[in-house]
Amino acid sequence: MKYLFPEISNQLTNALGSIQFFMPEVYLTVLFVLVLVTDLFFGKNSAKICRGVASMGMVFVLFKDLQQFELIITGGRLIFSNMLLLHRTGIFFKLVIDLLSFILLLYFPWDHRLAAHRKGLSDLYTIVIGSVLGLHLMVMAVNLLSIYLAIEFVSLASYLLVAYRSENAFSTEAGLKYVLFGAAASAVMLYGISLLYGFTGTLDLFSGHLAERLAQVNGLSVSFAITLVLAGMGFKLSFVPMHFWVPDVYEGAATPVTAYLSTLPKIAAFALLWNFITPFVFYNKWQGFDFRLVLSAVGILTLIAGNFAAVLQSNVKRILAYSGIGHTGFALMALVTFTPQGLSALTYYLLMYGMANIAALALANYFENTEGITDVKDYRGLGFKYPLASVVFVVVLISLTGIPISAGFTGKLFVFSAVYSIYQQNHDVWLLALMITGAITTVVALFYYIKIPLNLFLRRSELIVSENKWSIKLVVLSLVIAIALVSFGIFPDLLMRYL
Repeated sequence: MKYLFPEISNQLTNALGSIQFFMPEVYLTVLFVLVLVTDLFFGKNSAKICRGVASMGMVFVLFKDLQQFELIITGGRLIFSNMLLLHRTGIFFKLVIDLLSFILLLYFPWDHRLAAHRKGLSDLYTIVIGSVLGLHLMVMAVNLLSIYLAIEFVSLASYLLVAYRSENAFSTEAGLKYVLFGAAASAVMLYGISLLYGFTGTLDLFSGHLAERLAQVNGLSVSFAITLVLAGMGFKLSFVPMHFWVPDVYEGAATPVTAYLSTLPKIAAFALLWNFITPFVFYNKWQGFDFRLVLSAVGILTLIAGNFAAVLQSNVKRILAYSGIGHTGFALMALVTFTPQGLSALTYYLLMYGMANIAALALANYFENTEGITDVKDYRGLGFKYPLASVVFVVVLISLTGIPISAGFTGKLFVFSAVYSIYQQNHDVWLLALMITGAITTVVALFYYIKIPLNLFLRRSELIVSENKWSIKLVVLSLVIAIALVSFGIFPDLLMRYL
């Protein structure tokens, strides 16, 4: 026992020294408890108070994120016995997640059907804050154990959010599908992690010589284990072939929850994937699993499957679900460059995509609230009845498509530039195939995004005054986001100089 005392002392010293690099997560933990206690004290009438506490708390968390740049001048800092890594890119990812989380906290009660939930929304705000803590851990995780725990943390919160409207049969079915697919993906990933641990005897990605030891193991066995781990991460990223759950779950969940699922876990999963592949990509003697080849092939398939499947859809949420799969493939283009330029382009692209996707779903929610419609064919002539909402919708869709002057165009341009600069150096045929596929699928995206403005403005129908309450707050939120998308599209240096 006496031999354990020095080790315990070292672990405590390490943990105490790590707390200063973990302050946003400490604030999130306190915020989670505060929102939970507020709900317990005020009961069913606590929704507005919980939302206020959660929103103000996220503002403080954003400030703590910004303060972390002062702690990380160069490189990164391993904390909590090498379980987590704080680095500059990770801080940017956390800022993106927290900003979008703040927007979503404002958005949740503006969905009439979700707001009418008999239990209220207090529990939902508690779940969201807990999930944001898990997303922070995903961004920072650099140990196979912390990776698995962080993903499960977020998954549990996501399952609860999808099935939150338990009185709705479609929502309950979507939640059940999500749980079953998620459990299978977690089991697959855990098996892959156990194989990697068995091959190397370590769980540390950066400090445990994992890549060096795997280089001495049979290549086929290593490739099988890494594939299983990537499959588990792919469930969160929704790339092919781990995308099959997306359309049904996105359609069945409440629209604000769909906005959450299509942005935050995906952004955190890209940061996690980068952490996972870094030790292999930058290990000079690594000759095993070819990450660039595999991720490029997955990116091509994801671009094709997501964009071409979206053309066949008529439900607006399903269109945005499949387009989200396509955007995942485009983001993979930036990731496979394995360069700082590609990582900056990825961060910018994910922020702009996240903002535009939330705005698009908020506007779809607006038309659902006011007219009770979800099919794009039912949008006929509504552009003249709701001109402001319709014009904003068109601007947001322009950004999602990637048409000039929008931030979506600028983001795609940065991604193409990052890929092309690497292609000039090594003339990798997979990078060329990615660029060609990305260009073609961007054109294909026009065919399904244009369905909405086409029905709003160019097809007429008899206009009947709606008796439903207008959700003008959704339009205001989307308008602010649309202005930001145009501003960042015209002046991208406002953000890119910091990335």
